[in-house]
Parts: sequence; C-alpha cells; structure tokens
Amino acid sequence: MASTPEVALNSAGGKARQMESGYGASPVELKSFSGLDFSLRLLLFAFALSALVVLLTSKQTVTITILTLTITRSAKFTNSPAFVYLLVALSVTTLYSIISLIISAASYRSKSSPSSSSLFKLMVIDLLLAGIMASATGCAGSIAYIGLKGNSHVLWNKICNNFGTFCRHIGGSTLLSLLASAVLLLLVVLSSFTIYRRSR
Repeated sequence: MASTPEVALNSAGGKARQMESGYGASPVELKSFSGLDFSLRLLLFAFALSALVVLLTSKQTVTITILTLTITRSAKFTNSPAFVYLLVALSVTTLYSIISLIISAASYRSKSSPSSSSLFKLMVIDLLLAGIMASATGCAGSIAYIGLKGNSHVLWNKICNNFGTFCRHIGGSTLLSLLASAVLLLLVVLSSFTIYRRSR
C-alpha cells in the first residue's frame, strides 16, 4: 500500500499534468476556448487574405491633360516601400493564419485544449505579428493619407483626385490590415487569459 506522502505527490503530479495539458478544465471551458480561438483565427485569415488581394490589385493608369500636353501615368503599390512592407507583412500573416487555423481546428475537433507551453508559443508569435502588422499598417496609412490630403507645408500634392481607384484599394487594404492587427491582439489576450486561468 502506498504511503500518504506518495499518494499526495502522485495527486499533485496528476493535477500539474492536467493543468499543463488543459484537461483539468471543464468540457464547457475547453469547448469555449477552442471555439473562440478557431473563430478568431478564421477572421484573421479572412482579413489578411482580403487585404493582400486588395493590395495586389491596387493598380491604375490614367491620362492627364495639361494645356495641350497629354501625359500617361501609372500608380501601383510597388511605387512605395511602405506598401511593399505591408505586402510582406500580410503575406507572412496569411501564411501563419493558415497554419494556426489548422492547429486550432484540430484542437476543436479533438475537444482538447493545447498545452500551456504551446499556448505560450502561439501567444508570442501572435504578439510579434501584431507588432509587425501594426507598424506596416501605420506606414501604409501615413502614405495613403498624404496621397489623399497632400501636405501643403512641404508642397506634396494629393494624388487621389486623379488616382481614385488606386487610392480606394490602398485604403481598403489598410483598413483590413488594421482589423487583422486587432484580431491578433485579441488572440494574445485570449491566450494570456487561458494561461492565467490554468496557473491559478
């Protein structure tokens, strides 16, 4: 017969393993976490992919007549390093969202929650991508604002009065990128809260 200290140690070890794997939580909590995580990652994929497609199609060629002179000009996202930066950030985020969505779907179907170490790794990646997406969105948004309003102090003229379609695509992609950044932050909060609940 096992002694009392051995039983206590075995019990404590079992509880620790349950806390680490997530099986100590109630089925309702596991299902709620898995469902919410899957929904947010699905939203992330939708926003990131939509923003990427809209950005890739942001091209427009116009013909401008000045007095008797006719000039043809083209505008595309590759003309600005800020938009190229946003393109790279969206590409990485879209790829990551697909991978994490598969992991989340597997967790939801098995009705189990990832371990605390796995959650922490996902949280770190989510946080890193949130920072990258936020900075890329800010860069693209500042250039888009100058294109829309111009800057009279440094004699930068607005271009959206001539390149309306291009500017609408850039604005739509920037807005969707902002929503993707917000979803990444929500995922960080969700993972942090879940790890906190397990540590109590």
